[in-house]
Amino acid sequence: MTGAEPADPVAATDDDAAELIAQLRELAGADPVEVRQVVAEVLAALDRAAGGALREHLPETIRVDAGLDAASST
Repeated sequence: MTGAEPADPVAATDDDAAELIAQLRELAGADPVEVRQVVAEVLAALDRAAGGALREHLPETIRVDAGLDAASST
């Protein structure tokens, strides 16, 4: 490969995460309900990409909110 690789891939990932958080916060200021929907859709897509493994690592309330788990009747 002739392209330069990032000096620190972890720092690049941290920068990406910080940018995503900033964008979600900006969107939340405009319409928190819309942000909640976007986050639910992203979590569902990530779960599908992970073959359903992501939901095992999420709290029940988030799974239910994202439509990844049926509400349990306790």
